[in-house]
Amino acid sequence: MLHTDFHAGKWFRAFLQVQASQADGKSAPSPVDQNALDLHQAFADFMLLNGTYEKLLIRAGRQEMSFGSQRLVAVRDGPNNRQSFDAAKIIYEQKQFRADVFYSHYVPARKGIFDDKSVASKKFWGSYLVFKKVPLVQHIDVYYLGYERDPGAFDEGTANEKRHSAGTRIWGAICDWRYDTEMVYQFGKFGEKNIDAWTASVNTAYRFSKIKLHPEIGIKGEFISGDRNYGDNKLQTFNPLFPRGAYFGLAALIGPSNLIDLHPSVSLELAKNLDWTIDYDMFWRYSRNDGLYAANVYLIYSGKISGSKNIGQQLSTDLVWSLNDFIYLRGEMTWFKAGTYLKDSGPGKDIFFIGTTVQLKF
Repeated sequence: MLHTDFHAGKWFRAFLQVQASQADGKSAPSPVDQNALDLHQAFADFMLLNGTYEKLLIRAGRQEMSFGSQRLVAVRDGPNNRQSFDAAKIIYEQKQFRADVFYSHYVPARKGIFDDKSVASKKFWGSYLVFKKVPLVQHIDVYYLGYERDPGAFDEGTANEKRHSAGTRIWGAICDWRYDTEMVYQFGKFGEKNIDAWTASVNTAYRFSKIKLHPEIGIKGEFISGDRNYGDNKLQTFNPLFPRGAYFGLAALIGPSNLIDLHPSVSLELAKNLDWTIDYDMFWRYSRNDGLYAANVYLIYSGKISGSKNIGQQLSTDLVWSLNDFIYLRGEMTWFKAGTYLKDSGPGKDIFFIGTTVQLKF
């Protein structure tokens, strides 16, 4: 990824970035993994207010978007190819408040050279508000996100999908405690059916800062709705919209739809800028009458094959070394033990995954 960034005084900025993503060793790499060369970002900023304590700008053009913890909208760093949108966005910011309001069309990756373009069949709009230094809870995000795609596909079937997401996130740190809780409710239409979906997540950890290696013990848990019944007038499958590609690690085996997951973890600071983490994940389907989905809401297995909720368990460990502001190294190992549902629905084989990441910024 190479970019150029042009500023004309305090009131105008133009940003241009190209992206080349290659995948070796895959017989049929997807556009998420391989995109020979394309225009990834090309936007202009028009600054309407540029004071010490208050800023207001309009950003127009192709751009990345990410909000909050990137559960619903992310730059998608996990796969090889980041995602972008053709969008118009207004950003207002004060010291303790920020608001983003936008309308966009998604830009799907294509394998050719300079052939990526937005599509009218995927519209995305909304607003995201961040309140900082709030008494008692520290930080609160409040947001509305609208999404329309034609067609949308779930285990229930295929139809036009128009979905609205209303959510809030409470996050921060108090002494050695850190916490991040989020709740989202989704409504709208899937063909003639009403959408009635939701998710609730908790991510908290305590760091023993006065002990050698500064061990941190964490627990994460998510309840993510799935469809209750086939053939009724409702769709309860949660749509994570545009989430992190590596939602549960680089192996990226499962996506956040129709899911219950519990993740205890422990991490150690082995040296300055060198961290080691061990994470154990347990996965179940939320509803027996819905399938298993990938991070992009692609249906992996239908729920009609097995009545078991047990998807499996995943043991992961990663070592992260941030040498400086320019070089980042990461190694990850993941062992996934297939549960009864996967054995009933497909090959049901255990998976051992090794991944390394080398990142250079300049």
